[in-house]
Amino acid sequence: MGFTFVNELPTPDMIREQFPLAPNLAEAKLQRDEEIKNVLTGESDKFIVLIGPCSADNEDSVVDYTSRLVKVQEKTKDRLIIIPRVYTNKPRTTGEGYMGMIHQPDPEKKPDMFEGILAIRHMHMRVMRETGFSTADEMLYPENMRYLSDLMSYVAVGARSVENQFHRLVASGCDVPVGMKNPTSGDLTVMLNSVVAAQLPHDFIFRGWEVQCPGNPLTHTILRGAVNKHGQSIPNYHYEDLRLLFDLYSKRNLKNPACIVDTNHSNSNKHYQEQIRIAKEVLHSRRHSADIKQMVKGLMIESYIEPGSQKIGEHCYGKSITDPCLGWEDSERLLYEIADTLD
Repeated sequence: MGFTFVNELPTPDMIREQFPLAPNLAEAKLQRDEEIKNVLTGESDKFIVLIGPCSADNEDSVVDYTSRLVKVQEKTKDRLIIIPRVYTNKPRTTGEGYMGMIHQPDPEKKPDMFEGILAIRHMHMRVMRETGFSTADEMLYPENMRYLSDLMSYVAVGARSVENQFHRLVASGCDVPVGMKNPTSGDLTVMLNSVVAAQLPHDFIFRGWEVQCPGNPLTHTILRGAVNKHGQSIPNYHYEDLRLLFDLYSKRNLKNPACIVDTNHSNSNKHYQEQIRIAKEVLHSRRHSADIKQMVKGLMIESYIEPGSQKIGEHCYGKSITDPCLGWEDSERLLYEIADTLD
């Protein structure tokens, strides 16, 4: 076979035993989990904002960025729940390019998955220790989820993974909300089928064990835009798109029908500054329709310290090395504007 076995990696239990989460932080995470759950179940009318870099490539700048969110969260705590994006697993369309800190703790060096596992746990823990925020990350490799599952309050399944059966099965065992993005084709049925699958109980093989999962009632949808057969981006955040999703939800017997709108990716055609306008349009749609207000529980925004993006090796502190992001000043202003426009 064409496999070279490089390193036998430690299990999640081994890593969590070596780098345990302090009891006070574990308790704080449970409280955050409950607050977020209450939004998705409709018990709370707060609004979720998942915000942060496209990829969390540098621990110091990521912690710096998330520390800046603390003041904003304190001032908007009666209206917003801010969940920092600390994305350490990056799907790549062609398999080329930076695949996240789990692969390359140093983007300029060769992959080292062992050091990557240690680095991502250390970074997520440091964010929580220094800011009080539990985090969000993407489930790229389902078997790796438990390296961070005691630290994350939100998990996203990306557009290229959402049709994968293993992602759906593992999502059914998550204790926190899992957002299922529409596939790059834009097929909303595929996205909703993934929600159905993740809300059901399952019996399957996981890390050498037969496991049973009860189903995750907090699994929901994320609209991130689509790409047509000509390679053109097709947004799906407009009022009519949200209305269609509400109608599709209404035809299915799903628990906690909810949606997060991703303001970047194919919704903005990666024109990162358009995220501001898109966020405001989604909020307008919520004000216009009680049904959409009930369904749309939050936004996902790509944001970092410096606006735009850079190539690996350019060494601009706090600037994305993958997709371009809003800078901090625009992000801070947008967060306050979101809070001010909520009913």
